[in-house]
Amino acid sequence: MAVKLAIFDFDGTLADTYPVFIDSINALAARHGFRRVEKGEEQKLRQLSAVDILRELQLPLWRVPAVISDFRAVMRERIDEVKPFPDIVDTLRTMAEARIALAVATSNTIDNVRTVVGASLLEHFIALECGSTLFGKEYRLRRILQATHIPPSDTLYIGDEIRDAQAAQQAGMSFGAVAWGYTHIDALLRHDPAEVFHAPADLLRLGSARNA
Repeated sequence: MAVKLAIFDFDGTLADTYPVFIDSINALAARHGFRRVEKGEEQKLRQLSAVDILRELQLPLWRVPAVISDFRAVMRERIDEVKPFPDIVDTLRTMAEARIALAVATSNTIDNVRTVVGASLLEHFIALECGSTLFGKEYRLRRILQATHIPPSDTLYIGDEIRDAQAAQQAGMSFGAVAWGYTHIDALLRHDPAEVFHAPADLLRLGSARNA
């Protein structure tokens, strides 16, 4: 598809935060009273939506804000361990050179995004929707559309979770699924993504499609 605006999720799409997440999950389970993740269970969880993961781990919805708050604290402390996925930074620079507008929509903090992606690259992004909100990802996507004045028909939200696909649909834009993030690509394919990217370099075809 021809894309004028590519909006990216951060965790699991631009940044490989999964090792820190999985390393800290059982400490969070002990602190907040939900079921720990047993050895060999990760692949099963990668097939599930966020809601199904909460159910699987017996984590009540009312406890989620406190768990997220503690995980953000862990992320702040260990942000130097988090790296961008291989080739993603160069790919984003090439996309910007192809005059594809870039944006980020994430619940992670702007400081963490800047630390991992780099301040110089973020200068090429026309919108940054970062930090906690009560309204979810659809709200972030709509705010970006309002700020950029780019119609949703020309926009692709690129992410690695089922909730990313759902948010894109709710915001009236297409969804691009990446195969290197939190959720297994087979689970994402069940949500009919407009584009599938098996490696960061695959993102470059968006520029080719626009210039065709």
